[in-house]
Amino acid sequence: MARSALTVQTIVKTGLADTYASANVDGNSFANDGATFLHVKNGGGSSITVTIDTPNTVDDLAISNRTVTVANGSEKMIGPFPPGVYNHSGEVYVDYSAVTSVTVGAFKL
Repeated sequence: MARSALTVQTIVKTGLADTYASANVDGNSFANDGATFLHVKNGGGSSITVTIDTPNTVDDLAISNRTVTVANGSEKMIGPFPPGVYNHSGEVYVDYSAVTSVTVGAFKL
């Protein structure tokens, strides 16, 4: 399998009928303009770790990946993601320690 792309959904004043995708075992990606965030819902029985890849460097030093723990039965909004830190050719790459009963969506204003 390969990383699965999420469609970024724009939040509007008249309301958004949001949609979520199952977290992909090989990770997800989404287009990022710096105003995008990720919503992770963990319906599983254990906590998961969401890893946001940081491909860039500062002063020739690698930037540590961002990790966020999402407890079982809870959800988190993660972001925004400054493009100079997180973008892989315009996209953010996300990985999960587990994907069973985990859904995700990408949103921007």
